[in-house]
Amino acid sequence: MTLSNELPAPIVLNWLGIDGAQAAEPLTGQAPVPPGGKALFTLPLRQPGTFLVNAQLLGDAAARPTIVRALIVEDSPPVAVDRDEVLLIEEWRLKADGSALAPGSNPDGTTAAFTVNGKPGLDITAKVNERLRLRFINGCARSAVGLRIENHDVRVMAIDGAPAEPFAARDGQLVLAPGSRIDAFIDTTRAPGTISPIILHDGASPQTIARLIMSNDAPVRAAALPLSAALPSVGLPARLDLQGALRAELSLDPNAQWGSPVKFDAATAPAWRVKRGRTAVMAITNPTTAPVVFRLHGHHFRLLDRLDDGWKPFWLDTLMLDKGQTQRIAFAADYAGRWLMEATALNWAAPKLVRSYVVE
Repeated sequence: MTLSNELPAPIVLNWLGIDGAQAAEPLTGQAPVPPGGKALFTLPLRQPGTFLVNAQLLGDAAARPTIVRALIVEDSPPVAVDRDEVLLIEEWRLKADGSALAPGSNPDGTTAAFTVNGKPGLDITAKVNERLRLRFINGCARSAVGLRIENHDVRVMAIDGAPAEPFAARDGQLVLAPGSRIDAFIDTTRAPGTISPIILHDGASPQTIARLIMSNDAPVRAAALPLSAALPSVGLPARLDLQGALRAELSLDPNAQWGSPVKFDAATAPAWRVKRGRTAVMAITNPTTAPVVFRLHGHHFRLLDRLDDGWKPFWLDTLMLDKGQTQRIAFAADYAGRWLMEATALNWAAPKLVRSYVVE
């Protein structure tokens, strides 16, 4: 990868979901690129999936917001779907003159607007009995989004770039934290001419951001395909050794040794250390009065059940914690190096904060 910085401030790229890429890790592996500068680095793509890259880590209160990009690493051999569509959702805070306000700034006097793939809306035309793989990506800097796909069964196949045990989304609804990605399969079984809206809920007012339109063309096949098996494994462990795990506690209190990315010093003591190959279990607490999004770099993690007797049937790299909530996560510390952790409140003016951990 070659990164050229044509902006008036330093930038660093943040790769969401790419495990073990120490050379490309922002701040600990890649130094910020100054205005007019360039950086060359290698990004190992060990597994297929839906990933996200942005330059938001140093973008708080910038002159203008930075855009985000989807990175799709294709399956080999290809997964059996008829269509593969990306829906990249972004939020903008627009001033009276139509210009956009960067996150980390006071949004008073602005209007929230959402785009999908850079446009106000998206139409997806499908034939009867077609199987679609829809890759939903929340590229918003500070907002969680709820999505509802009307009139169709929605089967979740992957979350945050990693295969999940397939499950049906209740009432066709999906919730994505900022930076989260969900791959869903939809079999288009509705009658020709049916229009099914994809509705976004941001906690204020619902709005249609996309439509699934059934065409009048001949069906792709006589009947819908049978339910799909899980996507192929990407090498994440089937089991985690919780009994022999390193256990650590992490508070999302912004005053608890979290700091601004622009002031990050790789020489600062990490939050904790773990030996490579060992399982790490973290109890993460949000003692603040607002929901906070937590992101782990370098590794995917399991969300543990309440009694630590099992885990949810999917992997994550991003987790949303409500005010006063504690969640426990576990992961296999497979990749040596110093890795970031991010914490950001769901508030446009809230700062992005970082800490690090070390796998030895």
